Amino acid sequence: MALVKHLSSKKFFIFNLVLLGALFGFSLAFLSFSCSRLLPGQADKGQATGVRTAQAQEAAPVPKNSLEVAQNLQTAFKAVADKVQPSVVELKTTSTRRQQIPNGIPWEFFFGPQDEGPGRREREYRSQGLGSGIIVQTDAKTNTYYVLTNAHVVKDADEIEIDAQGERTYPAKLVGQDERKDLAMVSFTTQDKHPVAELGDSDDVKTGDWAIAVGNPLGFMSSVTMGIISAVGRTNGPGGNINDFLQTDASINQGNSGGALVNIRGEVIGINTWIASNNGGGSVGLGFAIPINNAKRTIGEFINKGEITYGWLGVSLAEADNDIKSALGVSGKQGALASMVFGGSPADKGGILPGDFITKLDGKDVRGVQQLQLAVGDLIAGTQHNFTVLRGGSSVELKVKIEERTNDVASNNAKLWPGVMILPLTDKIREELKISKTASGVIALQPVDKSPAAVMGLQRNDIITALNGEPVKDMAGFYKALREKAGKELWFDVLRGDSKLEMPHYKR
Repeated sequence: MALVKHLSSKKFFIFNLVLLGALFGFSLAFLSFSCSRLLPGQADKGQATGVRTAQAQEAAPVPKNSLEVAQNLQTAFKAVADKVQPSVVELKTTSTRRQQIPNGIPWEFFFGPQDEGPGRREREYRSQGLGSGIIVQTDAKTNTYYVLTNAHVVKDADEIEIDAQGERTYPAKLVGQDERKDLAMVSFTTQDKHPVAELGDSDDVKTGDWAIAVGNPLGFMSSVTMGIISAVGRTNGPGGNINDFLQTDASINQGNSGGALVNIRGEVIGINTWIASNNGGGSVGLGFAIPINNAKRTIGEFINKGEITYGWLGVSLAEADNDIKSALGVSGKQGALASMVFGGSPADKGGILPGDFITKLDGKDVRGVQQLQLAVGDLIAGTQHNFTVLRGGSSVELKVKIEERTNDVASNNAKLWPGVMILPLTDKIREELKISKTASGVIALQPVDKSPAAVMGLQRNDIITALNGEPVKDMAGFYKALREKAGKELWFDVLRGDSKLEMPHYKR
């Protein structure tokens, strides 16, 4: 009776009503969904949507022509790697230095560091270095292989070891090095056979060409990276390097130095040398290589002489900015300014004068100072060459017989005429040095030590107002007076601060 009473209660009736409503709603929703899939036209539309989705998930077919091009290019890169890698080796160097240290902390604490004497002893420090090199020549009679690399790779090295593809190592010796071009050569002897790299023509390299770097970056032997030639003729390398570099975005890192930069034919077009980076030395796509043509003559000289000889012109060159070009009347021209000339030098004998703007060498355009320095350095002593200069608004052709450069003649400042580089009085210089707008003349940079200008007492920032009594209004007037008024004797009138001075006369 209790159960019947419970089932007939009001609460149970409401519960059943709610449950029945939920079941009915669920059934209606299911029926509506099923019917919607069977409505006329909806099935085809749904099937079409499903087909498109399936097609979207399938990989798009690669055009046959494009795939063939990619495969051919890949084959070319593989062929280059196979051709070049065996001729690129790893250089392992060991440098030793000795330093005197005190015998114990108390001695240095009480008496300070001592250079010699009691309480001193020597300690030897050994440092390891890694780099790359290119086998460029071999002597079959002596089983000697010659490896071209960078001078900074082998600098101060006491021991050099060649690692050829991780298979064999050989002791090597330094044949020669030259810091001006950052080139060096080492050799090793073995009866094992190693291929010699094929050298290309870097003069034919153009921006946009394929570039492949081969070397041992960070000790990872025989690494190959690919990119393009980003630019040619780059200058201002580190350490006074006089080369005009090839720039590439092929990845170059520490250890690549001395390795090969090759073209798509596997010909060496450059020697990887340095990178520009702002992240502690990692590659950011700014790598630079010495053009191989800059090194071709070097190879023979290293092997035959153990050193590089340079041609000597005997001028002090200066880059001319727009202000200087305007002051000299050569605006829009490319070239290098001969600001000073060594007395008795080939330039002096050939008629080049201070203030001449050199525009051509043997008919080829001069782009700037470093390019001209490199070109003159490659000239053979005893040969005659044609120089084109702009002087006083006119073009002048001169024949100059090149001599061999030696440190003695190139550093004899007593013969450097007149011994000072000058600049025009621009508004910026007037403002910085508080020079009156009415003052005329040229401003002197730091006179060269022991030169005529220095002996006379000329100082930095002196304003030269006259030369040998001839008033000087600008740079063109200064060099004109130097050509016409200064023979065996030279003196300046200068404005130094608020004082007007006449320099003592200098006689050659």
